[in-house]
Amino acid sequence: MSGNTSLYALVGGETGLRNLVETFYDVIEFEPEGTDLKMLHLRGMGVAHSRIEQFAFLSDFLGGPKLYAEKHGHTNVREMHVHIEIDRKAHDDWLNCMSIAIDRVGLDKDVGKKLMRHFRAVAAGLQNRP
Repeated sequence: MSGNTSLYALVGGETGLRNLVETFYDVIEFEPEGTDLKMLHLRGMGVAHSRIEQFAFLSDFLGGPKLYAEKHGHTNVREMHVHIEIDRKAHDDWLNCMSIAIDRVGLDKDVGKKLMRHFRAVAAGLQNRP
């Protein structure tokens, strides 16, 4: 794994990222680990919308095409989530569902660890409720 290789490339580019996002939201929509997150999404614009926006955001975030920034003019993850109450359980549930998705799509263990390190850092900054 080269130090200059983007995480976007390491997850498999557009196809790999789309597979990861779809698998992640399948866990949220259809499995017990995602139940509470599904309810949070349903209070907003829904899971289908989130599948699209998460793909666009992660493309930017992981070093791929700047899809989210081109559409929304920013990639400020705190601003994106300001209307959502994110407590420790939501934080932990999100990370757990993403970890499940990473395992299911069969990413290289080192790539998965690197992704989770980035996701944990972002998730820590998003928690806005005890």
